[in-house]
Amino acid sequence: MKTPASLTAYAQELTAFYQTNFPAMAPLAAACFLNTIETTVQPLPDGRTFVITGDIPAMWLRDSSAQVRNYLAFAREDADLRALLKGVIAMQARSVLLDPYANAFNAEANRQGFHDNTAQNDSVWERKYEVDSLCVPILLADQYARATGTADVFDGDFHQMLACIVQVFRREQRHEASPYTFERDHCPPSDTLSNNGKGAPVGYTGMTWSGFRPSDDACSYGYLIPSNMMAVVALRSAASMAIRHYGDENLAMECNALAAEIDDGIHRYGIVTHPTYGEIYCYETDGLGHRLLMDDANAPSLLSAPYLGYCAVNDPLYLRTRRYVLSLDNPYYHSGKYAQGVGSPHTPDGYIWHIGIIMQALTSADPKEVSRCLAMLARTHDSANVMHEAFDPDDPSRYTRPWFAWANTLLASLLIKLKEDGFFA
Repeated sequence: MKTPASLTAYAQELTAFYQTNFPAMAPLAAACFLNTIETTVQPLPDGRTFVITGDIPAMWLRDSSAQVRNYLAFAREDADLRALLKGVIAMQARSVLLDPYANAFNAEANRQGFHDNTAQNDSVWERKYEVDSLCVPILLADQYARATGTADVFDGDFHQMLACIVQVFRREQRHEASPYTFERDHCPPSDTLSNNGKGAPVGYTGMTWSGFRPSDDACSYGYLIPSNMMAVVALRSAASMAIRHYGDENLAMECNALAAEIDDGIHRYGIVTHPTYGEIYCYETDGLGHRLLMDDANAPSLLSAPYLGYCAVNDPLYLRTRRYVLSLDNPYYHSGKYAQGVGSPHTPDGYIWHIGIIMQALTSADPKEVSRCLAMLARTHDSANVMHEAFDPDDPSRYTRPWFAWANTLLASLLIKLKEDGFFA
């Protein structure tokens, strides 16, 4: 599709800015900012917009929201771009209503993707249930409405989607009664759920259960703290939408009540006392006494809590957690010749994610730390002028996924933020 002139003009502006202020980032500025619109967006005949994740021809709810986020600021004055973004939200609402337990979808009912031991739908690419997948359509719609000053995304489908999400989150507070199961044959343990597809046992905490992490890896313990943080933010936003756009006081009350229960569960079950860092958030818990201490580069993550809107960057509990996450005590924090940062069990051992370094910068209040992150990003893309998924910090020419639109978009978000905040002034 043709790239909107407003985006092309800003890409040129962003490039010129970094040519002056941080030349090593100038070649990446336009490439990463325009990557989504130039390579992943497919308008559909019915007005919806399909957004692939990059080198995988499917639309992840999480990724697609992140991929288009930078374009919201230009939608108020650009009717074509506004229609495109409205189409993304419409596609997300349609997808959730098709199957709220799926994480990735096809453009049509073509049976592409995985065929697992779970309830199947020909429009579903993969049916790994991830709490954050249901949060992102709410948050993207909220950002769209604020950016454009319009409420045209809040139609009947969106209203039904909100009610559906609340129903699923409520049901998954007591996962033992849920109909959802998932099993994949002939795969690593991280790609399937144990216990006949139900996952490890959990107790009631007030939080909502997730089968898989944002990495699409199976949870060790079903209450994923970062995703529950995101659910709190999304549900509070949904409550406001229910009142403002639908006059649905019952739905708003349910959203607020559920958000309060989840938030209470996070604070009762999701905080541990570490011998070095004091009270910090754990990554996962089961409500039965088990807790997992780690963080994963994929967002939502513990590191991303302020980015999600769950807490302030100077929140003491967050800062203690952040010190843990950005240390070798986190089993997925790695250090090498060219970079240090958070990786993931989803990728080779010792690899760092560009998203992890970018998120570290986006959530930092320390200019020196941000500058270090920029320098690491500039020297680890192997002269590709785009971001990758994960890379070897001792040899950045060894990396996964040469085309990963989410990482490119997130770098553009950082570059825009630093420019607009006057970081280089």
